[in-house]
Amino acid sequence: QVQLVESGGGLVQAGGSLILSCATSGVDFRLNAVGWYRQAPGKQREYVAHIRSGGATRYANSAKGRRNISRDNSKNTVYLQMTNLKPEDTGDYYCTADKTGWGRPTDYWGQGTQVTVSS
Repeated sequence: QVQLVESGGGLVQAGGSLILSCATSGVDFRLNAVGWYRQAPGKQREYVAHIRSGGATRYANSAKGRRNISRDNSKNTVYLQMTNLKPEDTGDYYCTADKTGWGRPTDYWGQGTQVTVSS
């Protein structure tokens, strides 16, 4: 059974940084892609970034340069480092995992962690 538990969200001022964590169980990083999505208030969820099973990372264009996704195989944990946060980055951030190791992961979802960026 796959479980994804996010943490690290909170209130931060514009220009600040946060590191989101996702503790996983039932996920094998050697086989499964893992990633992050964001849902802004009143909007649909949108892709942020993911790591393929081989370790390659991919980002949405809007995330390039301000987001860094990484994973710690020994801790079964995925991270999303966010810098230069802006009020429009406010939203719920979801950790995801996929049955495959390649594409944007959408098969499994965590409950989300809320990020609020104040101006």
